[in-house]
Amino acid sequence: MKKFTVGVIQMDSQDNVEKNLQTAVEFIGEAAARGAKLIAMPESMNYVGTDNAGHAENIPDGPTFCLMAEQAKKHHVWLHCGSIYEKNEKDPRPYNATMVISPEGELAAKYHKIHPFDVIIPDGPVNKESDRICPGSEIVTVDTGEVGCLGLSICYDIRFAEMYRIMALEGAQLLLTPADFTMPTGKDHWETILRTRAIENGCYVIAPAQYGVKPNFQAYANSVVIDPWGNVIARASNRPQVITAEIDLDYLAQVRRQIFTLENRRPDVYSLARKI
Repeated sequence: MKKFTVGVIQMDSQDNVEKNLQTAVEFIGEAAARGAKLIAMPESMNYVGTDNAGHAENIPDGPTFCLMAEQAKKHHVWLHCGSIYEKNEKDPRPYNATMVISPEGELAAKYHKIHPFDVIIPDGPVNKESDRICPGSEIVTVDTGEVGCLGLSICYDIRFAEMYRIMALEGAQLLLTPADFTMPTGKDHWETILRTRAIENGCYVIAPAQYGVKPNFQAYANSVVIDPWGNVIARASNRPQVITAEIDLDYLAQVRRQIFTLENRRPDVYSLARKI
């Protein structure tokens, strides 16, 4: 049987990078002590503030990556580092980047958030994340062997179902969705969307979230782990903390033998833009 424990870290990251990273290190240690083989963190784990470009780092030789690589080696775990801002040589706007680090401290995968949160409401609020963040252009999965095949995404990406279907068709078993979701949309949409992504693709969803008051909004928190049947099997309470859940890849295979959404697709009638 292919089972392991995932640790999900819910943080209240603010504009003090050193403090945020120290908190992350403490939570990683706690998750590892509780038996986690894969540990996942929220979006913007090392910095939440108003100067994204000023806090962008290089990957894999920046300070956050180096510290996280040390922790992965120390605890011999797979680390999914939520997201940080990565320097962009071609654009003044940094990338919102997630990184997966192996138990040997090596960069196993990196993903740049594809969908900027661009919202323009007539006579209402305007938020153009694309003014501040350079969007990525590549869908990324990584087969770790030990903790399954991971599909990588960040926050607003969860609203774009076709991206997750592509990752599932490319072998993803765990969909990682680190986020800093707002309270108004979170309370109505967060869990519904995530459970749908799990059900329609027959995947576990690992959703680490930010907690607390941020510069422009209240974060929704409610980090969750959802199984391939759509059940919430772990949920964080309203504070920074670590939650754990059992991931059972044999159970995932069993669910996929009962729900045939991947096999019953009709690519002869419709297709995704990306070739599979």
